[in-house]
This record gives sequence, C-alpha cells and structure tokens, in this order.
Amino acid sequence: MGKGTQAELLTERLDACHLSTGDVFRAAGKRRDCDQSPAMKAALEYMRSGELVPDSTVWEMVRERSHCLLHCGGFILDGFPRTLGQAISLKDLLEKEKLSLSAVLNYELPLDEIVQRLSGRRTCEKCKSVFHVTERPSKGKGVCDRCGGRLFQREDDRPESITVRLEAYERSTAPLIQFYKNLGLLMPIVAQGSPDEILARTIEKMDKLPVGKYQSADKR
Repeated sequence: MGKGTQAELLTERLDACHLSTGDVFRAAGKRRDCDQSPAMKAALEYMRSGELVPDSTVWEMVRERSHCLLHCGGFILDGFPRTLGQAISLKDLLEKEKLSLSAVLNYELPLDEIVQRLSGRRTCEKCKSVFHVTERPSKGKGVCDRCGGRLFQREDDRPESITVRLEAYERSTAPLIQFYKNLGLLMPIVAQGSPDEILARTIEKMDKLPVGKYQSADKR
C-alpha cells in the first residue's frame, strides 16, 4: 500500500496527529460554501479549472490546521510538503513554534510496482478508508469493512492518470528531496512487502534516530 496507508499505521502506532492534504482537499469539496474558508474556496476554484493549486493556497490550508503540529504525540504530514516552496514555509513555521522534524520518510519503489499498487486501490465513498483489490481486499466485494460504504476507484488511481502524476511528481520533488537530504532529515524506506513489513522497516529506522529527536515507537 501507499504512503497514506503507512501514515495511518504510523499515526495509530505513535498516537500522533495525521494531517493529510488530500483529505483536506476532499473535505473542502463537501462543505457548503458558507463553511469554506477563503483558502478552501480558492483551492476548489483552481481544481475545478484543472489547474494546480499554488503553494500559497496549499500553505494557507495547512496553516489553518497548524494546531495539529502542537499535538502532544507529535504529527505526521501526509502529502505535504510537495514542493520546495512549501518545505521552506513549513521550516519557517516550525522554527517560529520551536518545533522540529524528526525525519522525512521517502518511500522508494520501482515505477511498475507503483502503478500496480495505485491502480488497485479502492476508496470508500463514505469514510474514505482505502483498500486494495489484491493486497488488502475488503471482506465484502465492493463494500467497506468499516462502514459498509461503496468502494470505488478514484480517477487519479487509473493507470494513465498515475503515469502523468508520477512524471509531475518527479519534477517537483527532486529539489525537495535534495533540500531534506542537505538538512540530514531524509530517510529512504524500501516500500516493498506488506503494509506491516514496511511499517516495521520504518519503525526500525526511526528507532535508530539520535536520542531526543524521536520517542520510541513502542507507545501502545
């Protein structure tokens, strides 16, 4: 499974706050106009016109949820930052709040496996739980195990969409990866195997971080 699944597993394991920009965007689209912040409205306009949401708007949406960063169990950012500009904004905010990142996890997987994994994802239309047709199937075909909602394949999980997304991702994240590598925060993780195997690999690496940068994962 992908980074979203790992973020969920880490969130549960560490009792951390999970801030997913993908969830933020999807939630914004379901709110009434009167309940949307100016940043949400701006983001939705860009998305409806097929344009990329600019860094400034993404940052405003994240900043509106900055209370997550102060969670006593720490925080896990999922899908953010995606660009160098977003990373710099995050760094400035964390320094202002006297917070720091323990690590930046970079899950690595061959291209063909990425396409196979993402195209097999199915998402619940109600609770947004994610399943996989082969790796993590639901007990009832096409039905969510958690809430009974209908499972569907998102448009951006179709193979042709995935290829386009990955090309754009590589272009935008190359400077980002170098940025965190220079800060000594980048932690590459081999993303092959089951979700639990990848989680164990992640926890093993995080447990080797210097004392003070990360509390042991054994908090359950």
